Amino acid sequence: MSRIEALQGWVDARFPLTAMWKEHIGEYYAPKNFNFWYYFGSLALLVLVMQILTGIFLTMNYKPDAANAFASVEYIMRDVSWGWLIRYMHSTGASMFFVVVYLHMFRGLMYGSFRAPRELVWVVGVVIYLALMAEAFMGYLLPWGQMSYWGAQVIVNLFSAVPFIGPDLSLWIRGDYVVSDATLNRFFAFHVIALPIVLLGLVVVHIIALHEVGSNNPDGVDIKKLKDPKTGRPVDGIPFHPYYTVKDMVGATVFLIVFSAIVFFAPEMGGYFLEANNFIPADPLKTPEHIAPVWYFTPFYSVLRAVPPMFGSQFPGVAAMGAAVVILFAVPWLDRSPVRSIRYRGPLFKRWLATFIVAFIVLGYLGIKPTGVWGIVPAGIPLLGGAPVATVVAQICTLVYFAFFVAMPWYTARDTYQPVPERVTV
Repeated sequence: MSRIEALQGWVDARFPLTAMWKEHIGEYYAPKNFNFWYYFGSLALLVLVMQILTGIFLTMNYKPDAANAFASVEYIMRDVSWGWLIRYMHSTGASMFFVVVYLHMFRGLMYGSFRAPRELVWVVGVVIYLALMAEAFMGYLLPWGQMSYWGAQVIVNLFSAVPFIGPDLSLWIRGDYVVSDATLNRFFAFHVIALPIVLLGLVVVHIIALHEVGSNNPDGVDIKKLKDPKTGRPVDGIPFHPYYTVKDMVGATVFLIVFSAIVFFAPEMGGYFLEANNFIPADPLKTPEHIAPVWYFTPFYSVLRAVPPMFGSQFPGVAAMGAAVVILFAVPWLDRSPVRSIRYRGPLFKRWLATFIVAFIVLGYLGIKPTGVWGIVPAGIPLLGGAPVATVVAQICTLVYFAFFVAMPWYTARDTYQPVPERVTV
């Protein structure tokens, strides 16, 4: 027995290292027909690791103090060796995180990965999405630029629209009557310590829950139903390692090429990843002409603005914005189709899904537009029935967004479908 084997045996006697490797990687059998859409789960994990590592290096020189935060970011960019690269990797990583997560969720909707027995996998995934949104929002304030400051001011003020507890809730979140040093300190604590721990824990739960029930596949066929009588292994499954670890390395390589191209040639991405106003120190006395969240929040910001106030309160819009996220939890119990995958669904589901994606993208685009096209109408902005066209379009897209979920029991139950094969197709 070699020294390495002896060390492995010593560890296994005290910690199930080899057993965990076999259960979750070496002898975890995944469907053999994974396609392009199955890259994004592993890519999300890759980006999470990158964000944690680059965040650690950034905190070495960042000062969570209202008087020094912006200057410390400039110090990182200009004076710390390779600090500019670490900062741009972190800021680009935030946007790319949402890119891969949105594509990962879209794949789940396409192939029915939320269906039984994977309801818990989907629910935990939505919780991860909520934690990721909170993590991104907390981190957005830390550069202490104009857009960071005023964006946080606007978003936190939305909580004051909640009946009865709103003012106290927004005061508790800020830690002060306005966004201030106290807000920066608590957001820093949540962004650097609390939420990363929560995210890592949720990711572990997500993976364990997935491996307990097995991965879905483009056919929506359960590979556990057909096993080799001698080995007890799924006939249509292959070990995750080395087959999918190697495949994921190829996906990671392509992703890192795109990621590097953005970091080195377009880290601001035309103002979508890093706004010009965020390179200006926060000034509580000077409001930017146009305040909007980062692009990955804009679909929900559009929902907020599309719902008109009631009795002078913005609460209906805030409630709609929250409902737009919370409704994702109900998806596993809304779909009534006999089949999982879009490959075997009829035209009704495909049209609804396509319309939903278009509505989501349009809402995201409208969310970055100036408030002038929503409320006060400047010269040259077209009107439709006395309201700006952008407002009407956003209201239609908001209705489509919610209709996709609310009407899902109806159109999935009435949709046609094709016979699902007994075994996966390659």
